Amino acid sequence: MVSPDSDLAVAARPDLLRAGLDDLGVTLRDGVGTLRVWSEHADSVELVLFDGTDLDWAIDELALAPTGDGVWEVSTPQLRPGARYAIRVGGPHAPGNMFNDRSLLVEPYSRGLVKGGFDDWRSVVVDGGFDWGGVRKPDIPMDRTVIYEGHVKGLTKRHPLVPPALHGTYAGLAHPAMIEHLLSLGVTAVQLLPIHAFASEPRLLQLGLTNYWGYNTLNFFTPHAPYATEANRREGPEAVLREVKGMVKLLHEAGLEVLMDVVYNHTAEESIGGPRTSLRGIDNRSYYRQQDDGAYIDVTGCGNSLNTSTDASARLVLDSLRYWANEVQIDGFRFDLAVTLGRDASHTFTPEHPLLRTILDDPALAGVKKIAEPWDVGMGGWQTGNFGDGWSEWNDRYRDRVRNFWLSDIDYARRASGPPVGIGGFATRLAGSSNTFSAERGPLASVNFVTAHDGFTLRDLVSYDVKHNIGNGEHNRDGADTNRSFNHGGEGPTNDPAILATRRKAMRNLLGTLLLSSGVPMITAGDEFARSQRGNNNAYCHDSALTWLTWDHAPWQEELAAHVRTLTRLRRENPALRPQRFASAGERIVGASEMEWYDASGQTMAGEAWTSPAHRTLQYVAASTLAEGAPNRILLIVHGTEQPTEVTLPEIDGVERYASVWCSAEETPEDDRSVYAPGDVVAVAGTSMHLFVVA
Repeated sequence: MVSPDSDLAVAARPDLLRAGLDDLGVTLRDGVGTLRVWSEHADSVELVLFDGTDLDWAIDELALAPTGDGVWEVSTPQLRPGARYAIRVGGPHAPGNMFNDRSLLVEPYSRGLVKGGFDDWRSVVVDGGFDWGGVRKPDIPMDRTVIYEGHVKGLTKRHPLVPPALHGTYAGLAHPAMIEHLLSLGVTAVQLLPIHAFASEPRLLQLGLTNYWGYNTLNFFTPHAPYATEANRREGPEAVLREVKGMVKLLHEAGLEVLMDVVYNHTAEESIGGPRTSLRGIDNRSYYRQQDDGAYIDVTGCGNSLNTSTDASARLVLDSLRYWANEVQIDGFRFDLAVTLGRDASHTFTPEHPLLRTILDDPALAGVKKIAEPWDVGMGGWQTGNFGDGWSEWNDRYRDRVRNFWLSDIDYARRASGPPVGIGGFATRLAGSSNTFSAERGPLASVNFVTAHDGFTLRDLVSYDVKHNIGNGEHNRDGADTNRSFNHGGEGPTNDPAILATRRKAMRNLLGTLLLSSGVPMITAGDEFARSQRGNNNAYCHDSALTWLTWDHAPWQEELAAHVRTLTRLRRENPALRPQRFASAGERIVGASEMEWYDASGQTMAGEAWTSPAHRTLQYVAASTLAEGAPNRILLIVHGTEQPTEVTLPEIDGVERYASVWCSAEETPEDDRSVYAPGDVVAVAGTSMHLFVVA
């Protein structure tokens, strides 16, 4: 493998870090602000300065001078903290160009924005000073990471213990009541849906809806101001940024990491004919993927695709990451539609793309968690398992197999008097997806999830067979049609106690699988309390009680949360459940968990038992191989049919007893620690899991 620092590697990729692209945006020094803007095809660039209160009153216009390498520059003492400004860019008429030297554009490196009207924005100079008080990043190892994916507004909009003035804000997320919940749940990182400044699409506004999720970015450096408190919004962008940093500081003090969902694959300028707010007016030909005639190549499904095969576009992404990771102290990033970022000049994905390699190799991003959503909608867009060593990936194959095993297969079995497949594929996912990720990358390359912000919530996954998205204004055409869900006998809400009990157990099985699997687990906020979106599996456009978390829970919902707390504790206490590397037969690999597989009779799993639909019960034994500390071993029983069964615990050399620590068949997690001997027979409920600590 070629070293990223070797002469060969450097020669094989464009120099994203060359000095000519340094210090883009506004730099403050000795009372003077210097603005540097990149546009390869422009023939003029102007800085327009505005009054501090009247955003329509231009108080000065200054021409930028070309300095080479496509960079334009101007210095003026008027560019000081709080200054409102925009840029105008002129250029030749040609296919792919969309210059208009009268359009007021957002400067791409803006640290602050204020809104004048619809699609009318002004950049704001921000100083960014903040006292971190010595608080450092928690730096939690990946094998100990448990991710909690949530929405800044939705998490606290209705929280009764968060003061109303902080509801739905950055400050609200850092309130002691929220921190207490996160810590008690046992998660280690909060992964926030986009907090880059974003806008709602005109189509949604016409329907009376908004873009709630935020995957429609205006600017890669500015935090989304509506998530700040009213007081800080009124004070301005400096105060908004201070609130974001204050949130990060308080979460770090509590030992919690902050991950950002970042949308670099496209922008809010949409397709041709959409808004011209920034990159389109600065250098459309260079910033967006397109044909020779200027027609867009859209591999995101959002109207445009950032062209990261140009150095300036790739550097824009890299500089944004550096800013958030260092100035705002963000701990990691989940890259939306990351395949788009890895497409070359021919629009083909390569894991060795200069941007993807530089993100891994850049010292400014050392120690930052890097999680790819390994797909987009273009040709060759499904790339799960194909990112390089150093990346983790959302594992959609894990999601699908786990849903199939506990839901679709059970639905099938009820209709056809038997399940369609055996347990082998499920076991592979449980053990870290070694058929998807290389030995070099190991199980921690897999970010395991059963639900996410898009798709059914956990409760809806066990309550609906089909999506119910009429409220989205697209006649139920949007959202995934294949959900691998199962309503267990009635669509949506029901009072049938048998159906409700089966649904609750199904949720416990899904959560148990997630938190006991090798890899990095991700819980969707609200699933711990079985939040519902009434069958809507694409609620991106609803900023309402449909998507906000509720905090008034029935006893059974509190019991489900108790199961989550128990599972995260057990995961934390038992390193055998969270290996760093894949095991290899006959070889001791430090950091791996040595795995043994037994059938219901306690015998080693044979070939047919892995694939036959008649065999849906296994016993999984994992033993840690630690460099230091006491060894640890667990036994997990998985039973994948609705008929109860009996399991004979395996007789293993050196094993004296099995202590029961968790069972999905129980409505409330018990802590009785019942002890069994090898060879004992254990009664196992239909579709259930049972975890033991081995001694």
